[in-house]
Amino acid sequence: MNKLFEPTQIGRYTVKNRLVMAPMTRSRAHEDGTPGELAAEYYAQRAGVGLIVAEGAQPSDDGQGYLTTPGIYTSAHIAGWKKIADAVHAKGSHIFIQLMHAGRMSHPDNTPHHRQAVAPSPIAPGAPMFTAKGMQDIPAPRALTTQEVHQTIQDFRYAARCAIKAGADGVEIHGANAYLVQQFFAPSANTRTDQYGGSIENRARFAIEVAAAVAEEIGANRTAIRLSPGTAMWGIDEGPEGPDLYRYLVAELNKLNLAYLHIMHQGNEPLLADIRKLWQGTLIINRPGRPREQIGADINSGLADLEAYGQMVLANPDFVERLKTNAPMNDADRTTFFGGTAQGYIDYPAMQNI
Repeated sequence: MNKLFEPTQIGRYTVKNRLVMAPMTRSRAHEDGTPGELAAEYYAQRAGVGLIVAEGAQPSDDGQGYLTTPGIYTSAHIAGWKKIADAVHAKGSHIFIQLMHAGRMSHPDNTPHHRQAVAPSPIAPGAPMFTAKGMQDIPAPRALTTQEVHQTIQDFRYAARCAIKAGADGVEIHGANAYLVQQFFAPSANTRTDQYGGSIENRARFAIEVAAAVAEEIGANRTAIRLSPGTAMWGIDEGPEGPDLYRYLVAELNKLNLAYLHIMHQGNEPLLADIRKLWQGTLIINRPGRPREQIGADINSGLADLEAYGQMVLANPDFVERLKTNAPMNDADRTTFFGGTAQGYIDYPAMQNI
């Protein structure tokens, strides 16, 4: 457990401990994508961790999937995120903004000008999504042209530049959870016949080119990526080649010397061990649902350099102090995860207030 509280290096930064706040969509931004008024307080409350990975922010109008998610590509977005970054830095922590393009996981009713979703191929995910009109089935997306794929890579590049302008310490590319980057990996979502479809190398190409473009723009030591090998949600099926795709992908990403690789672990332990061998830089592991008594196990075994936690940090603004003192944890209120006001957002009690 003591190793958890030691400083460590992430890219160009020394962070104060090895605990990470995992990115979590909260859907409390303004309609134009500017972070909400309470966001700075929300993140500052949780700045006891060494690194905060902020909720996914769309890099363009096309990237939005859900209602009231933040963006990071306009001057208003930059100003909103600047308040958040300043508040986190004032508490002695670091913050990376996650760049999240939802791809086909989007409903036109949730997006500017009711845009049709874009994706590798015109295949609907076969899932419903919450909209202002209630739950609706997600319609089929429009397939990106090859030129539009190239433009989307540039959208990530520009969003990364905006994040740094907003004062963020870096960005994490969202390559997990069935969103656009992972859609390129999966044959169930990608039936392209150009250089971005077919072989393992082609299906991994988009992720590698996004990471390379972002690293070129803001520096590799401020660029990171999150992956979730084996995710089987919302119609994503990476097929029997899935593990080999990730072995290839991680080996290629390793050449870029990124700040860190963030793995949301889905249970394939041999693959995770291979990723650890292939990835020579900083590795963050997030095991959703991990019980408290196992916190620190991956660091102690040498598998991870840092560990990321979501709901426990969401519900416990003083998460690190509770770990240090073995204090009980608040339970997360799932009914307030998405949208709403201060309730379930900035009103979770700290120990001294119980």
